[in-house]
Amino acid sequence: MFDLEDLQKKATELRLKTIQAIHKANVGHTGGSLSVMDILVTLYYGDMHGEPIMKYDPKKPGWEDQDYMVLSKGHAAPALYAILADLGFFDQDELNYLSKLNAMLESTPNQKIPGITMTTGSHGHGFAKAHGMAMALKLDRKPNRVFAVLSDAELQNGLIWETAMAAAQYKSDNLYTFIDNNEFQADGTTRSIMNIDPIAEKFEAFGWRVIKVLNGHNYDDLLNAIDKAFSHTRKPTCIICKTIKGRGVQFAERKAGYHSSPLSDQEMKEAVAELNQPQ
Repeated sequence: MFDLEDLQKKATELRLKTIQAIHKANVGHTGGSLSVMDILVTLYYGDMHGEPIMKYDPKKPGWEDQDYMVLSKGHAAPALYAILADLGFFDQDELNYLSKLNAMLESTPNQKIPGITMTTGSHGHGFAKAHGMAMALKLDRKPNRVFAVLSDAELQNGLIWETAMAAAQYKSDNLYTFIDNNEFQADGTTRSIMNIDPIAEKFEAFGWRVIKVLNGHNYDDLLNAIDKAFSHTRKPTCIICKTIKGRGVQFAERKAGYHSSPLSDQEMKEAVAELNQPQ
């Protein structure tokens, strides 16, 4: 089991692998992959009262008793790939061929990849698919949980709110949604392009239970939020995590220019040095 310090160290290690994969590919979304990392690390490596937060088995992808994680913000796939490789779903060497012709790891999640439970990429579609999975599990009276991870800019899409309405209508309390609220998208801030605030009040108006995490990089706060979410029934839960675009690479933090750009050779040297500093 991982303590809080272990989780932080793991996230730093995986941030390094993520930017290295994007750099080698010379394509990919650096900022959003870094901002979402702590949410994903909490889900995959964290535990709650001695039990893993999310059930999975790298030796048996598609295991019938597993929980399901849907990365609706599919452009952050490099972060998820770094985790899946670290856990042993596939060989670490695959990270060297991200987005290459005929390689396993595509630019967005694909169900053909071990450990990926749903193909995503188009904004909002992953969220809708996650709710469909949650409904199917309910109909089959199965206890599996579904975790959906969204970007905040995804909330600018109507499909998000159709799904939110349906999830509340069908009381999908096995659906746990995390919003990576880093406040930036490709061309600037979400507020300046298409304001999505107030997020919490909107989900509450649609009938969801909302939990706010004021620091989405603080593992204690993330674990406490998940603990609260697991204690609630009869409503789907939305956990809004305030995060920092480009988290962990100081010169890239809170800058829209790093949304969909790999780091240059010189920037990589600086970023690697920063991430390798003793914590």
